[in-house]
Amino acid sequence: MEIQFEHLDYQLQAVNAAVNLFIGQPNQQTEFLLQGQNDVRFVSNLDLKIDDEQLQQNLQTQQNSQKIDRTLLSEQGKHFTVEMETGTGKTYVYLRTIFELNRQYGWQKFVIVVPSVAIREGVLHTLKMTQSHFANLFNKPAVNPKFEYKSNQLSRLKTFATSNHIEILVINIDAFAKDSNVINTLNETGVAPISYIQQANPIVMIDEPQNMETDIRRNAIDSLNPLFTLRYSATHKNAYNPIFSLNPVQAYQLGLVKQIEVDSVLAENDVNGAYLNLTEIKVAKQSWSAKIELLFNDKKAMKKKEIRVKPNDDLFELSQQNEMYRTGFMLSGMDLDSQMVEFANGQQIFVGTDHSALKDDIQKMQIRRTIDEHLKKEQKLKPLGIKVLSLFFIDKVENYRNNGKFYQWFEQIYQELAKESAQGVHNGYFSQDKKGVAKDTNGTTQADYDTYALIMRDKETLLSLDNPLRFIFSHSALREGWDNPNVFQICPLNDTASEMKKRQEIGRGLRLPVNQQGERNYERNQNILTVIANESYDSFASKLQQEIEQDCGVQFDKSQIKKREDKKAVRYRKDFSQHPEFQAIWERIKQQTTYRVNFTQAELIKSAVEKIQKMETVRATQIKNQRNRLKFEQQGITGELKGNSSPIKIETQWEIPDLLAELQKKTGLTRLTLCQILQQSNRLHEVKNNPQRFIDLTAEKINETLQQIMADGVEYHRINGKTYEMTLFKDFEFYLNQYSFKVKDSSKTIYDDYIALDSQTEYRFAQHCESSDDVQFYFKLPERFKIPTPLGNYNPDWAVVFKGQNKIYFVAETKNTGKGIQAGIDRSKLRSTEDLKITYAEHNFAALKVDYPDLEYKAVDSVEELAASYKIS
Repeated sequence: MEIQFEHLDYQLQAVNAAVNLFIGQPNQQTEFLLQGQNDVRFVSNLDLKIDDEQLQQNLQTQQNSQKIDRTLLSEQGKHFTVEMETGTGKTYVYLRTIFELNRQYGWQKFVIVVPSVAIREGVLHTLKMTQSHFANLFNKPAVNPKFEYKSNQLSRLKTFATSNHIEILVINIDAFAKDSNVINTLNETGVAPISYIQQANPIVMIDEPQNMETDIRRNAIDSLNPLFTLRYSATHKNAYNPIFSLNPVQAYQLGLVKQIEVDSVLAENDVNGAYLNLTEIKVAKQSWSAKIELLFNDKKAMKKKEIRVKPNDDLFELSQQNEMYRTGFMLSGMDLDSQMVEFANGQQIFVGTDHSALKDDIQKMQIRRTIDEHLKKEQKLKPLGIKVLSLFFIDKVENYRNNGKFYQWFEQIYQELAKESAQGVHNGYFSQDKKGVAKDTNGTTQADYDTYALIMRDKETLLSLDNPLRFIFSHSALREGWDNPNVFQICPLNDTASEMKKRQEIGRGLRLPVNQQGERNYERNQNILTVIANESYDSFASKLQQEIEQDCGVQFDKSQIKKREDKKAVRYRKDFSQHPEFQAIWERIKQQTTYRVNFTQAELIKSAVEKIQKMETVRATQIKNQRNRLKFEQQGITGELKGNSSPIKIETQWEIPDLLAELQKKTGLTRLTLCQILQQSNRLHEVKNNPQRFIDLTAEKINETLQQIMADGVEYHRINGKTYEMTLFKDFEFYLNQYSFKVKDSSKTIYDDYIALDSQTEYRFAQHCESSDDVQFYFKLPERFKIPTPLGNYNPDWAVVFKGQNKIYFVAETKNTGKGIQAGIDRSKLRSTEDLKITYAEHNFAALKVDYPDLEYKAVDSVEELAASYKIS
């Protein structure tokens, strides 16, 4: 198959961005220089004939057309930057720019500097693919077909310097960055081979220049004696004199690359076992520590939590005595080079390594989801002549080769879903040792170079429907070699930490697919890249957005980020404490209280058993997936749910901890009481499904029972001589939001200007208090005005004084439960903790009402409801 190259507007704009920089430069014959005792004739590029002033003007014209901030040549030199998102044809653009510069200005000598062998192989492959395309487009110019620099073929450099036609030299930065490189070594005549390039005064194209920002590499590029440099990347570190920009958001919105879906494969109810995830090792001069995610025995439920651990710290204690860490989980040592820590029991964990007992189950599900998604897309795209490819990245060759676990799982799952043998449909691309045995590598060995060449050689072959190979396993170190337009699924199956960024990960499959005639497909609803990830969509999208912001300078709107100009102060009127209405209501509510609860053990057991019997079934650990389509918007990267499948139950035998001891920690009840509750509930058999989830759910129901019984039996009493102090009312700073209320009539409240609020309900309540003729005085109770309850402290919302011959003093809680049959809040729609706190508050203010009959407490959604409840008009 031969891929067809089109004339795309955005690519032509990128080409012209470079070409138009030199408007005014004459198209003259190449200069000939006589050099050396042997009269070697060097053919070099013609110097720039336009002066710096004209070049600066051309640069500004181009930057203005692109709405790019202006830069100065005097500060940044003759280096020009083109930003193009991965998958939009960056290599094609700079190759076409070479031919266009030759046609317009007669320049012939070009050096393409690349940072790695993988990218070099990709450039050489593109040069080969585009040979006939550019020959037809530019009227068959003479081009030397030997593009690659090889240190054992130095005569190629002499040809580069002396020929009188287009010369393109592709060279790796590491081939000339050191003095010891062959190209920099003086020969018997006292001349270094690099001098041939220097004499040619080449135009230097830099591919991925962010990898060449060290002083050594910058100096190496300067040593080529470039006429000027053109820098091409999607992720520039320094954008010198930018002239064109096509960032990721623009590329996705214009449909120039595939849309992206994240199919998250995650464990549900995974709260058992000694789960550990090492995220960081921090070393100081005299000490070190590690950041470890573990299962934390929270009072309410077992949950994953990241903590800082120091040598000799015991995870059993740090996890709130999670029994799974009782034996030997004291931090004893670390190895910074291998990013590993060790515990006293000998267990070692590595940064990024999955130490979950469900790792294999998750990876199986990833393979299943990849095959399933592949087969579905194949049904739609094969009739259109589009071959669907799926790419698995792994970091241990043994997991696939020699009948490894991935190989076995793939064969089994493919046969189950496709109803046919998996023979010939999958294969691996791995580097090999001298005996031909596949091995793990880092992407930079000679064996890797051979693999890159094989990947590139097979690139078009893989696109043919006649080739049965559709599922490809490759070492993650070889990621840069893969850039096939028909990759529709990418599945990372790494056992250890992956250094691959999200943009690198998706970059392997972003290009628009081609059919059997090599023609691109532009149907957006068909061009979808699915990443089957073992992390949540939120995590994936957040990392991707952060990378785009860091790499490309794209600024997404951040509503959650505060603006300095929005910083305001809540200021209290200087004389508010002397206002008679403030004094009257404050006198009624300033008394501090305490409570006690009365209930019987039999009542508790009976109610707890009833709740546990109605409790949802304790589910076993499951592996689930969910697909989200990424949407690139000004506000950031968001997602649209596109589907999910039924969870798969995992058959795992978990160790069952001491149930009574664990429940005792979470409820505070005696073992005898807990034993009676469990026995009478008839739910004990479900503990084997998921021990920790059984403990969490049962404790939750027992605690709910306790709260309800306490709410019914609570009694509040004044604490003699103890009142809330006026120091609660202190000026404070806050940030404006859409709910902040600007006071217009300060005579009715204690504020000078603003009331800091957090909801539309509160804003509307303040607005109506200020405008209502019935309300004489109102204010928001300070955050530190807290009523003690069995559920923790509670802060009511408002204090309101209504006018009238018999004034009523209200403490109001504002809630919004939506519209019902009639106005007002529906407490059945509140969270149980919210409803219970309101109940406790009712008891509290009922105790204060004994001395002040005109004091009322009410949970409402509006001032009108508050007034109507007591027939105020």
